[in-house]
Amino acid sequence: MHKILIPALGLILLLTACGSPIQSRPVFPYQLAAFSQNYVAVKVFLQQDANERSFLSATFTPESGYHLYSKDIPREGVYGEGRPTLLELIPGSQMHSIGELTASAEAEVSDMGTDALLVYPAGPVTLRLQVSLPPGAGWYDDKVSITYMACSQSTCRPPVIGKQISVRVPGAEQHYP
Repeated sequence: MHKILIPALGLILLLTACGSPIQSRPVFPYQLAAFSQNYVAVKVFLQQDANERSFLSATFTPESGYHLYSKDIPREGVYGEGRPTLLELIPGSQMHSIGELTASAEAEVSDMGTDALLVYPAGPVTLRLQVSLPPGAGWYDDKVSITYMACSQSTCRPPVIGKQISVRVPGAEQHYP
């Protein structure tokens, strides 16, 4: 019995180990990075639409009672108040932007006295940027830049400005499921 059982178990282990290849293709949306800092959780994704266009996106989720500022305010804020919420490619990135950065929410004029200070409604906001991926069928190390500032009605957290996040992206010739 042992003479049959041990080789059979060995064969089962060998077939299990060799049975299915490790998937090297992303399933969309594909999470590239995630972190939390200064009362905001950030998740960065690579997405692909039905026309096989690639999009880099980041969802910014402030803690309850906090809001984020519009992507359209100046980098220095308005009269020094606020900082824009941004998802950007760094200089020398292997990805290239195709089009404008868009937001999932419409910014509204702040009710805190500065009429040019645009804020997103409370809750998560997703920024999205159409990108071209690096040429080739491999995987490539790259970086993206994240900027935001979370404020409540009474206090603001220190801004996160140009935080570079390492990501690993597939090449444009990668074949997807």
